[in-house]
Amino acid sequence: MTQLDQIKLFSYHIGWRSRGRRPGSHNSTQRGMGMEFRGHTTLLSYPDPRRIDIRQTIRDPLEQVHVRIFNQKSATPVVMLCDLSGSMHFGSHQRKLSVAADIMQSVAKSANANADPFAFVGFDDDVHEEWHCTPSFRPHHALEMAEKLREHHPRAVGSKGLMQVSRFLPRERALVFLVSDFHMPLAELEEALILMLRHHIVPVVLWDEAEYRNLPEFGIASVTDPESGARRTLFLRKKYRDRIVEHFEARRESIKALFLRLDMPPLFIEHGYDADLLTDYFHQYVAA
Repeated sequence: MTQLDQIKLFSYHIGWRSRGRRPGSHNSTQRGMGMEFRGHTTLLSYPDPRRIDIRQTIRDPLEQVHVRIFNQKSATPVVMLCDLSGSMHFGSHQRKLSVAADIMQSVAKSANANADPFAFVGFDDDVHEEWHCTPSFRPHHALEMAEKLREHHPRAVGSKGLMQVSRFLPRERALVFLVSDFHMPLAELEEALILMLRHHIVPVVLWDEAEYRNLPEFGIASVTDPESGARRTLFLRKKYRDRIVEHFEARRESIKALFLRLDMPPLFIEHGYDADLLTDYFHQYVAA
């Protein structure tokens, strides 16, 4: 069994009609060889004799030949936006970027199975060309980039490049997986999300319990901010540790509230990636 065969797929669907001209697996607005009946028109307007409707033709007092027209199934762009900032290097059992690489492989292969093009954009404080994979119906380049992502060790940088990623998204409406730990100012996050509202955004929040739950109740701890490089020494007591946990839980609710206000239910992942989580997400939140 090859590495490609080991990548687990998930089931997804979209809640709108695709405008893609290329045949795929989603309901669309495009005329074609599908099974969804759209209506009738004249043979002159749609010259396909295979679709002639005898009954409709007989009924026409103007004696024009009528054909049935159908909507085809079409492809829809699938894009993954990935945070490459310093905090994504963290991980107790598996680094967040390694989890993101697992997600990228699964999304790319699932898109390929649905005949959808897949694209990838990685960002930190900027969007770099080497982390941009243009839309493609072949997943091999994306799978190679996922391995590169798995080995990537980011510098102490932030994630302000999120403000720029909307320029790299397709013109037509796309399904966008936004993968990050979202350790960024909520005002900046909201501003960036508003620029992408015409797309369907699936926020995937990567956290690690070791960031806040597995701290000692008493002792001295040296802490480095991965996105600024600032280093602090903390004297931990149970009350201080509890405050840190409370802060993270409050942060979780704030992130969740922001995404829900923009009609983007978030998916929190804290114990590694499982494709079934995304299948369940689409069944729960996205109307077929």
